[in-house]
Amino acid sequence: MNAPEPEPLRKHGAAWGPLREPASATGDGETSDETLYEVRRKIYPRSVTGAFSSWRVWMVVLTQLFFYGMPWLQWNGRQAMLFDLGARKFYIFGLVLWPQDVIYLSVLLVISALSLFLFTAIAGRLFCGYACPQTVYTEIFMWIERHVEGDRFARIRLDGDPWSARKLRLKATKHTLWIVIALWTGFTFVGYFSPIRELGGHVLSLSLGPWQTFWMLFYAFATWGNAGFMREQVCKYMCPYARFQSVMVDRDTYVVTYDVGRGEPRGSRSRKVDHQAAGLGDCVNCSICVQVCPTGIDIRDGLQYDCIGCGACIDACNQVMDKMAYPRGLIRYTSENAMRSVLPEAEARKRLFRPRTVVYSVIWLALVAGFTVSLAMRTPLKVDIIRDRGALGREVEGRWIENVYRLQLINTTEAPMHVAIRAGSDDLKGLAVEYDHAAGNLEPTSNRLIPIRVRVPIEAAGQGTHKIQVTVTATGDDSGGGAEISQGTSFIVPRNL
Repeated sequence: MNAPEPEPLRKHGAAWGPLREPASATGDGETSDETLYEVRRKIYPRSVTGAFSSWRVWMVVLTQLFFYGMPWLQWNGRQAMLFDLGARKFYIFGLVLWPQDVIYLSVLLVISALSLFLFTAIAGRLFCGYACPQTVYTEIFMWIERHVEGDRFARIRLDGDPWSARKLRLKATKHTLWIVIALWTGFTFVGYFSPIRELGGHVLSLSLGPWQTFWMLFYAFATWGNAGFMREQVCKYMCPYARFQSVMVDRDTYVVTYDVGRGEPRGSRSRKVDHQAAGLGDCVNCSICVQVCPTGIDIRDGLQYDCIGCGACIDACNQVMDKMAYPRGLIRYTSENAMRSVLPEAEARKRLFRPRTVVYSVIWLALVAGFTVSLAMRTPLKVDIIRDRGALGREVEGRWIENVYRLQLINTTEAPMHVAIRAGSDDLKGLAVEYDHAAGNLEPTSNRLIPIRVRVPIEAAGQGTHKIQVTVTATGDDSGGGAEISQGTSFIVPRNL
């Protein structure tokens, strides 16, 4: 049987979609309201099992174990991961980041963006389908909904029934569980920015601060609203990723695809019927692929930006194919070129390594390697020297020219550190540094401002501005010992001497 030609594609929103007739218009040439505004139809996703469903469950478990568990993990007597905005310190296991380390955050954001480009070029909205917080919490809320109200048809009937004691009980139970999870999520979110054990004590004693209360309730409300009510609306209308993904995918990107040539013409039939002899494709038009879709699309209409690539329709279709004794894969992950040119699977996978993905991968690996090496070689001591502008240069004790500076020292480690300070210059001989040596003892993850006086014998001081190097050496600690930082500054000898 000759397979029908695939339906031509055009740009549809932010992705490739099927070519459609223009929207109907009124007689006076103005588009009717129905074509401009769409009233939301509530989606009742049907439960499904299969390989991709199992992957989604595992991703939910892994991401939530990390999210809910990480704030409770201790490291060196403190929270392992804590973004202390008040103290302006980020603790990530043994790493302590300061505002001066903003470059690391910038590089991390670039790596994350490039990862998104790479994953999208390879497999479309893979992140959306398995790891996006919206998808993960929607899965959790739908799991509760199915166990409280029943599967798809039970929920449709329940929503259509008049209010009764049973309906009120089921709805109240569902929303109570939703709100408990949402509040726990908001509490955990705030626990990344405020020590979670102390935060728990404040919650139990009802002594939360105003900002902690606001953000906990705000994040809880956002979780409850987005995962419980808005669901696919967030993916379709609020998330910008769906809109710009079309510039990151091409005809060799692996996406969830319906095999038009094999499935059409679709139609219902008995298992005993020879569908090929009857002129039918493998699609039995059961619409189960639509019923399981969390965004309510029909993948048989072609790839749409609404598709989050979760693979639920693949699991559902494979179950139907098994019942009909047809080969699996009527809906599958593959590329547009592989589908249209009927390429072998091995050839389609080879095309994943094309110039775009190779360039993304090389840049990504270079950034990750540079980021890792930079962190490993990061100096545990930070130094910043500031001239005292109130006293540019002065004669003291009749034999010295003195300049005063303020030295800001930051111990980025979680161990005490002692520093020694000296100064040197190519054209000034006999430089001496005076400071309070006790102030050179730095507590773990602390910063200190130390006034220092740099002196030079008056007979060795030529008038004008001289370049000097102030060197700070960390001693007496395994993690900071041996660290040495030099910073240049100017030494001024007044001209009226």
